[in-house]
Amino acid sequence: MQTGIAKTGVVAILDSGQPGPVVALRADIDGLPVLEQNDLAYKSSEIGEFNGNQVPVMHACGHDTHIAMLMGAAKLLVDLKPQLKGKVKFIFQPAEEGAPAGEQGGAEVMVKEGVLRNPDVDVIFGLHISADTDVGVVEYRAGGIMAAVDPFKIVISGKQAHGAYPWLSVDPVVTAAQMIMALQTIVSREIKLLDDAAVVTIGSVHGGVRSNIIAEQVELVGTIRTLNPQARELMYEAMQRKVKGIADSMRASAQLTLPLDYQYPITFNDPALTSKMLPTLVRTAGEGAVQLVTAVTGAEDFSFYQEQVPGLYLFVGGKLLDLPKEQAPAHHTPEFKVEDAGMLTGVKVLVNLTLDFMQQG
Repeated sequence: MQTGIAKTGVVAILDSGQPGPVVALRADIDGLPVLEQNDLAYKSSEIGEFNGNQVPVMHACGHDTHIAMLMGAAKLLVDLKPQLKGKVKFIFQPAEEGAPAGEQGGAEVMVKEGVLRNPDVDVIFGLHISADTDVGVVEYRAGGIMAAVDPFKIVISGKQAHGAYPWLSVDPVVTAAQMIMALQTIVSREIKLLDDAAVVTIGSVHGGVRSNIIAEQVELVGTIRTLNPQARELMYEAMQRKVKGIADSMRASAQLTLPLDYQYPITFNDPALTSKMLPTLVRTAGEGAVQLVTAVTGAEDFSFYQEQVPGLYLFVGGKLLDLPKEQAPAHHTPEFKVEDAGMLTGVKVLVNLTLDFMQQG
């Protein structure tokens, strides 16, 4: 067993003693700075430190269930060792939710530190609990299932002036307003929406200090989400073109930083691997419980493993059958919770994917 990889990660290997592939199973293990508001016996009361501040800590995205599912799968696979061919690598990964300010973390660092080597991994499987999906359901998609994420920053510089004399200024606020609206047209007018999906979101706007001063500078911070490499390349090119063109037209200057501080690739399920393992999912969960889903614009750093080796990422349900979907507590909220029964499906999926892949070679 190896500890301390990517700071707090843990990796263990189960060697069957028989020749065969190396199958990696991954669970993310981090929590979030959220104060839990559930009435549960195991409700979190922990306090931690994040970016220099004391914060409450809660597993508000279900990573505690991911740990439990991988631990359960590990226990069963040890018991089933005579049926294994090859090795199983259990990866407990920190910082999927992002590293502290000024640090790198998560899957990207684990890959850099060699988690997929020694022994070399042939295939990797991962899953995520879903609070608004019925217990027992497994959701899958070949190709892009979760988006690439590319944060960006735009700094627009103009000329400061009195608010009563705007003709003496080069106004970065008005320039920013035009830029924000124009960036949305990349998706609405340049992405072929029948085939692709993309998102441009400006999440932060900062500029100016008072009502009668035209600011010298405005800063925009946002994110891009794309679901295939072609759309991602188009977004990169179009962002540069739009930012420069609008700034020039307004006599301002603008600097685009893209990506800003981190980026996640597309969570891309290898189509051949997905097809190969689909019968395993059906055998495990049942025909009606294995559902093809549309891609989502959330992101997952499991994608860094999939850049190196074929991977399959799935969702498993954690919602009671009689609970309306709209009443299910959302991920990343103080009320988040999932039903323990959902973990049984996840354990079975991890075990059967491993066994069947090893048997098929």
